[in-house]
Amino acid sequence: MDEFMQAAIDEAKAGLAQGGIPIGSVLVHDGKIIGRGHNRRVQTGSPTLHGEMDALENAGRQPASVYKKSVIYTTLSPCSMCTGAILLYGIPKVVIGENHSFMGEEALLKSKGVEIQMVDSDECKQMMSDFMAEKPELWNEDIGE
Repeated sequence: MDEFMQAAIDEAKAGLAQGGIPIGSVLVHDGKIIGRGHNRRVQTGSPTLHGEMDALENAGRQPASVYKKSVIYTTLSPCSMCTGAILLYGIPKVVIGENHSFMGEEALLKSKGVEIQMVDSDECKQMMSDFMAEKPELWNEDIGE
């Protein structure tokens, strides 16, 4: 397992342990994690604090040149909101743990020239399928259903 995807998985597990949704993300620049986060909508009462958004927030303000040479790792295919942030900041590559539980806006990312790397992690799939079975109402709220 890639160390950065493992860091994103660790973030997802941290979110789950806090009673939240198990989606984690890290932002990597020049081989170093500069931001890490997990879905904290439940924990903070936020409507927008998905894993990718939390990782970007925790990276702090960065010059455009940093984003344009970064990679964002996420345990689950990015939703429309997170895709928008990835596109806004010009992040050129997204590494995704899995997209069986939820297919985000991968086609949009690709159409805008963003490289997608699919890990297809059994651990990510199991974590999400278990969560979705245990807390379907919370999952549906998170994806706007």
